[in-house]
This record gives sequence, C-alpha cells and structure tokens, in this order.
Amino acid sequence: MWTKVLRINRAIALRLAAAVALGLLTAALWQGIGFARLCARVRGDTLRLHVLAASDSAADQALKLQVRDAVLEAAAPLLADSADKQQALDAAADALPALEAAAAEAVRAAGQSCPVQAELVRRYFPTTDYANGLTLPAGWYDAVQVKIGAAAGHNWFCVLYPSLCEAAAGGGYARPEENDLVVGDYVLRFAALEWWQRITGQAE
Repeated sequence: MWTKVLRINRAIALRLAAAVALGLLTAALWQGIGFARLCARVRGDTLRLHVLAASDSAADQALKLQVRDAVLEAAAPLLADSADKQQALDAAADALPALEAAAAEAVRAAGQSCPVQAELVRRYFPTTDYANGLTLPAGWYDAVQVKIGAAAGHNWFCVLYPSLCEAAAGGGYARPEENDLVVGDYVLRFAALEWWQRITGQAE
C-alpha cells in the first residue's frame, strides 16, 4: 500500500515539477520576446551618425573626430525641432548637402584634400556602449553615414535622434520604457540578442 502511495506521490511530484518547468520556460520565452520587441522599438525610434575614417593612420583617425564634431555641430540646429524619428529622418535627408559641406570644411581646415560623402543608409550596428552610460541594442538602424576618402579605417558612431551623442545618461526617448532600456544593465540580454541575430542571419 505504502509503495503504491509513494509511486502516486512521486508521479504527482514529477507532474508538478514538469508544470513548473514549463511555466518558467514559457515566462522566460515571453520575457525574451518582450525584450526583443522593445529593442526593435528603440531601433525604430533612432537615427544614428556613422563616420568612417579614410584609414587607420593616426592623422586619418584624428581627422575622423574633427569631421564628427563638425557634423554634430551642423546637425544639431537642423534636427532640433524634430518631434519624432520620421521628422528627424526627413530633416536629415534635406540636410545632407549641409552636413557634407560641414564635413568637407573640416577636412580642408585640417589641411587635407580627401573627398567626403554624406548619405542616408540602413545598416547593421553591433551592441554599442557609450561613455555617458547609454547602451543601444544590436540591429539594423537608419543612419547618416559620412565617408572620408577611401572610408577604409575604423569608424565612429553615435545617435543624432534623439540627441544622445552629448547627452548625459538618462536617454532622450519619448517612451519611458525605451529610456529604461538604454540606461539599464542588460549586458547578457543584449549579448544574447546579438548572438541570435548572427546565427539567424539578421546581422548580414
């Protein structure tokens, strides 16, 4: 009799354990889906700046930073009145000639003569940690891309909209949950998301 009771109790315990495990797995799955959706929302609400140096020489890397500063200074007033990402994207499209001119002037001021090109692109960015405490998830973003010369050197990237390049930690997105994401401590989740994007071909 007791053997039968023990068998029944063991079967019940196994079923309960399986139910708990399934519940935890389901909760983790839904949590992961929610996190991925929030990351996608951040990407959709972001316009990035991407500057590619002519080469990895010290002079070209220094020039890259001068061009960066010139483009940020020129872009700030042109995108300041943007109420959302689409307006920022439209303003950036209209401002491309001015941004390219600012970049070219920075090159001339540095005593160099390499060509520059500013364009709107959609490209993949890895997970990015910024010195001001912000982190952007990996994925495909719209960006203003500035190429200097052969554009064969290390690059530099930040965010034009919302204005995060010079912002203090705290974010600048309209939705509180997006600000919580970019200033939160989600290192493992960001890494897992980037890993998933790479193995599923989303990073190509």
